[in-house]
Amino acid sequence: MINYQQFVLDNGLQVLVHEDHSSKMAVLNILYKVGSRNEIPGKTGLAHYFEHLMFGSSKNVPVFDSALERVGGSCNAFTNTDITNYYITLPAVNIETAFWLESDRMLQLNLSEKTIETQRKVVIEEFKQRYLNQPYGDVFHHIRNLAFDTHPYQWPTIGREIEDIVNYKREDVEEFYFTHYRPDNAVMVVAGDVTLDQIKQLAEKWFGDIPSGKIPKKPIPQEMPQRAKKILTVEADVPTDALYKVFHMPGKLHEGYLQADLITDILGFGRSSILEQHLVKNGDVFASVGAYIFGTVDPGLMVFSGKMEKGQKTDLAEKALNEVLEEFIHSTISENTLNKVKNQAEAMKTYESIQLLNRAMSLAYYAHLGNADYYQTEYEKKTRIPSDSILDWSKELLKEENASVVYYKSISK
Repeated sequence: MINYQQFVLDNGLQVLVHEDHSSKMAVLNILYKVGSRNEIPGKTGLAHYFEHLMFGSSKNVPVFDSALERVGGSCNAFTNTDITNYYITLPAVNIETAFWLESDRMLQLNLSEKTIETQRKVVIEEFKQRYLNQPYGDVFHHIRNLAFDTHPYQWPTIGREIEDIVNYKREDVEEFYFTHYRPDNAVMVVAGDVTLDQIKQLAEKWFGDIPSGKIPKKPIPQEMPQRAKKILTVEADVPTDALYKVFHMPGKLHEGYLQADLITDILGFGRSSILEQHLVKNGDVFASVGAYIFGTVDPGLMVFSGKMEKGQKTDLAEKALNEVLEEFIHSTISENTLNKVKNQAEAMKTYESIQLLNRAMSLAYYAHLGNADYYQTEYEKKTRIPSDSILDWSKELLKEENASVVYYKSISK
C-alpha cells in the first residue's frame, strides 16, 4: 500500500501527496487524461506530438530543460493510448521550481508557428526512424488497423500515417491543447520529502487560478464484438518471417481483464513459460516467442508473437501456436504454476515500489482510473483468482473468430 493524502482545487485539479521523508528528493508527476484514444481519423498522433510541444517553451520559461537543470532536476514524459504523463525529479528543497514550470506550460504554452513547425519535423523524423525504417517497425500499425474497425486504438500513439502529422493546422493544435491540457483533466502527484500543507499552499499558489476546460471532449466510438477471424499478409525486407496473433479482451476495469493478464503470464512470461518450452526449446519453427496484453482502459488486445527460425513460415508457426493454445484451454493449471506467476507479480510490484518516481506514477495512473487505492486492490484481486476462472476466460477469449493475425513475411534477398 502506498500512503497518500489528496485534495482537489476549485478548478478541478486532483492532487495527491505521498510523503516519504527517507529521501531528500521529490517528484512532481502530472498525468493528463489524454492519449491516442482521444484523437480522430485524419488528425492522429496529436497526443504524442503534444508531448514534444510541452518541452519547448511557455510564456515565462524560454527553455524548459535549462530552467530545471539549474536546480538539479531532470524530467521526461511518455504518451500511450490512454494518458500522457510528465514527471520531474529534483531536490525537495527546490520543489517550487517544478510547480512554476508545470503550471506555466499548463496555462500558457508557446504555440507559435515556429514551435509548431519545429516539433512537427522532429515527430515526422521519429516516425520514419522508429516505424518505417526499422525491421518490423510498422507491425503494430498493421495489427491495430486489422483488429479494430471503429475504436481509436486502431492506430499507434505516433499516429496512423505521416500525412496526418504533416496536415496539422494551427487551430487543430490549439483546440487539442485547450480541450485536454486543463486542470480538471489532470492528476498531479507530489511525492518525497514534502508535507501535505506545503503542497496545498504551492498547488493553490501556482495552479489555483488556471481556468477549467470549457471545450467538451469528443465521444470515443466503441468497438463491436468481432465475429470472424481477420488475416493480413505483409511482405517486407526483414531477416525472417514473424507471426502476430491477437485476441480482443476486456478493458482495464472490466471483468476478465486480470484473467487475461494471467493467461499471458502463464503462457508467455519468462524462459520457463509454456510457449517458450513448447515452441522454442522443444520446437524448430520459432526462434523466439512471447505473450502479453496491451493493458488499455477500453477493451484491448492479448498479443501472441514470435520470430521464425530462418526458412520457417508463418502458417506452420500459427499451426504450432494454435496447438499449444488449444492444449492450454483444455488443461488444468497446477498450483505450482499459478503460484509462480502470482509470485512474479508480487516481485514486480515490490520492485516497482522501491523507486519514488514509480510510486508517484502508480498513484497518478490509478487515480485517473477513479481511485488510487486500485493500485493495491487490483493486485489483491489478481492473487485471489482461481485456476478455473483463468481457464474459463481462456475458452471465452482464445477463439479463432476473436483473432486477428498478421503474417509478416520476409522477402530479404
